[in-house]
Amino acid sequence: MQIAIDGPAGAGKSTIAKKIAAAYQMTYLDTGAMYRCIAHCVLNQMGDRFDNAADIVKIARGTVIRFEGNQVFCNDKDVTWEIRTPLVSRHTSDVARIKEVRDLLVAQQREYAKDHGVVMDGRDIGSVVLPEADLKFFLDADVLERAQRRKKELDEKGNGKALEEIKNEIEDRDSNDKNRLEGPLVQVADAIVIDTTGKSIEEVYEEMKIHIDEACR
Repeated sequence: MQIAIDGPAGAGKSTIAKKIAAAYQMTYLDTGAMYRCIAHCVLNQMGDRFDNAADIVKIARGTVIRFEGNQVFCNDKDVTWEIRTPLVSRHTSDVARIKEVRDLLVAQQREYAKDHGVVMDGRDIGSVVLPEADLKFFLDADVLERAQRRKKELDEKGNGKALEEIKNEIEDRDSNDKNRLEGPLVQVADAIVIDTTGKSIEEVYEEMKIHIDEACR
């Protein structure tokens, strides 16, 4: 079974995807983490320079990404936490908009999905990566609530940041994700849309579970 979950940053996609994968004994493939890994490698090798697409593609081709449970490894180094910094978040869309990078990672994602029951979350899973997925969900939430969720995560990691700054960063990322030429954030016609504003993870999970159980019958 293939389940695609799309939506903007902070809508709860990753948390829900992990919960669904665990409950249904499927594999969770964090596609966003893959783009974060590339951004992380670019920062390490080129500094805060994302204007040379050819160099970024070269780095992407030489990067090996693998998952072990909830851990993310990049070139055999555990980068689970390093790829979640605000700096990496800010530049992830810079690498995700490059066609050659997307083609490379999408091919890896599709190859994995051939032999596994998967839950994937991202921006273009239902539209590009797994257009024939058994179930497609689109999760959304009010931008202020998404910023509050992100602030809570950062505060818990000791990376305090003003709410307004986080909100502005999310709005900028939303704009980049929706307007990029390659794999933009879109709500496909056959997606089940769920607004997570004001809802707990458990409430969203139970709502999605109804559809998944129906598809499993």
